[in-house]
Amino acid sequence: MTFSLAARCPRSSQLAVAVTSSSPAVAARCAYARAGIGAATTQNVTDPRLGPQLLDALAAGMSAEEALTKVAGSASFAEYRQLTVIDAQGRICVHSGTKTLGLFGSAAAENAVSAGNLLANTNVPQAVVQAFAATDPQAELGARVIAAMQAGLAAGGEAGPIKSAGLIVVDKQVWPIADLRVDWHDDPLTELAQLWNIWQPQMYDYVTRALNPEAAPSYGVPGDE
Repeated sequence: MTFSLAARCPRSSQLAVAVTSSSPAVAARCAYARAGIGAATTQNVTDPRLGPQLLDALAAGMSAEEALTKVAGSASFAEYRQLTVIDAQGRICVHSGTKTLGLFGSAAAENAVSAGNLLANTNVPQAVVQAFAATDPQAELGARVIAAMQAGLAAGGEAGPIKSAGLIVVDKQVWPIADLRVDWHDDPLTELAQLWNIWQPQMYDYVTRALNPEAAPSYGVPGDE
């Protein structure tokens, strides 16, 4: 049982994906994003190979729809897979196979796509994208995505309790500027939000340290006086 959000910020060109599930370590299998390329989820009876394949197809110049058509069309057991993808232009596509589990659904809004399976109700993805659209477009994309996922949980979430969650945000560099995971917790989205609140104020400092240590702020650790 899983629900997710893949989103784009037109102001910053950042891309993000968040996912939560009843199973442990969901983000390790289901969440993928690549700077300047797109974001994708592979969920339900998950095949983790499909996330990178979707991003590779986008990187080769395909649109979100073309990439998903290609990947789903050649995937083994595609009827068990639920996939979402958003490209760097904000184009969106979703695949929910005929053997997607339980109550399932998807919804799209401008620069956002959500999908879920084994849901408490089929309105959850719509609640996620509506909440994302209602967030402040000037806010950090990671904060907007977490708020939208929390709205999905408040709208019913999954049929059972969620236990893991994760968030990836990519910007201009080849590495994610945020890659936060809660692999097993009774309230993983709240824990993920707390991790974000710790990480976000120093997030860009770590980019500066990578690109130009001489311009970086103090590391703020014992011994760095």
